[in-house]
Amino acid sequence: MQKQHFLKLFLNEIEDGNAAIFAGAGLSIGAGFVDWKNLLAPLAEELGLDLSLEQDLVSVAQYFCNGTNRNRITQVLIDELGISASPTRNHEILAALPIDTYWTTNYDRLIEKALENERKVVDSKYNKDHLANTKRGRDVVLYKMHGDVENAHDTILTKDEYEKYPFTHAPFITALSGDLVSKTFLFLGFSFTDPNLDYILSRIRVNFKDNQRNHYCIFKRCSRNQFDSVEAFDNGKIKQELVAQDLKRFHINVIFVNNYHEIQEILETLYRQYKRKTVFISGSADVFGEWEQSEVEDALFKLGNAMVDKEFKVASGIGLGIGNALISGVIASAYNKQHLHLDDYLIMRPFPQSIEDPEDRKAIWKRYRTEIISKSGIALFFMGNKKQGGDLIDANGVIEEFEIAHEQGIFLIPIGCSGYASNKLWDRVMGDVEKYYPNTNKELLGKIKELGAQVDSPKQIISQVIDLLDLVIKE
Repeated sequence: MQKQHFLKLFLNEIEDGNAAIFAGAGLSIGAGFVDWKNLLAPLAEELGLDLSLEQDLVSVAQYFCNGTNRNRITQVLIDELGISASPTRNHEILAALPIDTYWTTNYDRLIEKALENERKVVDSKYNKDHLANTKRGRDVVLYKMHGDVENAHDTILTKDEYEKYPFTHAPFITALSGDLVSKTFLFLGFSFTDPNLDYILSRIRVNFKDNQRNHYCIFKRCSRNQFDSVEAFDNGKIKQELVAQDLKRFHINVIFVNNYHEIQEILETLYRQYKRKTVFISGSADVFGEWEQSEVEDALFKLGNAMVDKEFKVASGIGLGIGNALISGVIASAYNKQHLHLDDYLIMRPFPQSIEDPEDRKAIWKRYRTEIISKSGIALFFMGNKKQGGDLIDANGVIEEFEIAHEQGIFLIPIGCSGYASNKLWDRVMGDVEKYYPNTNKELLGKIKELGAQVDSPKQIISQVIDLLDLVIKE
């Protein structure tokens, strides 16, 4: 499957609330943890086995347990995975996306840490008793179907434990079967050699036949340095293609990459495209320059309409003279849609006014701005003036929001023709294009440049902005 096709389809599932993640050991290797083979390596050495020649690693764990006892394997698990480690960038991206269902065969706690860093409440379930309880206010459910390192003695490691799984962990099989039927999964760091998952997928295929959801997984192509000979490499390539074809029986579509860094690039693109569907509007106006206030408000109302019609979500602190008209346009258009959820189209955060201490107000407002801007991928800047005493000055809040958005890597669109602070910000970005728009295509830059040209009516800006937003989304 082509990357762009996958990105479009899976992004739709994320926006519809249907996406889920299945994480395998490969997702944790970048944090310094070992994979299954390296975890068992010292045990295989004691058995006198060459692990590079073994394919059935679950049986290797069983062989060791047969000769000694389960406690030794448990201790190895604690020693290797009980160390403190930080989530990888891939963990961070996944945690930042609005995905509320995670499954993993991993024992470590990297997923929990990444989600908690995003201030999400995680309901972690790693034994069947947990399934009967619900954590209050949870944002995410994390199913650790093979257990957790903090309860290493109850993890699923040996062949005997895998064989008993359908009986000892039947509720997990039921729960995963339900999610695989109702949600679209992205499998990451997973090799599809797990017998429990194979059992579940087979049951779904038999019961639902071709009436199944599509799922996705990312595989790194075989490389020559993984094999001892050219013949083994050629065999590995053929087998990998055959595995990818076989996964289509379960409606799992494979996206191939040439190196592991490409996986991060795909996730970064997915996250960027998701965020760019949310547009932060910065602006304020005590005066409206050469335009009439009524025509500015009418233009902003229609811009709000158009953004919702294009399926953009609008975030705003409701700036003076600007916010109300724009928000009204968003709400009016959203209410005309069927199956309305206003939260799908609007993040509305009026600034708290009743903070008397100037220093406290400044600090709280900055944090407030940072939080709402962080939810966006594009920032529009319109006008930006206010009266201070008897003077008309550029709105320092608009400039601060520009700087925060730039620090966060958000795509900046100052509407220069609207004047005031926005005009100065347009001058700034046009004066240092490489700084503000690195690697941006010429067509998009040309559209931003056009926003500096004077227009007779603010209504002329609407189509310019919508065209520009469409280009940014596709970048």
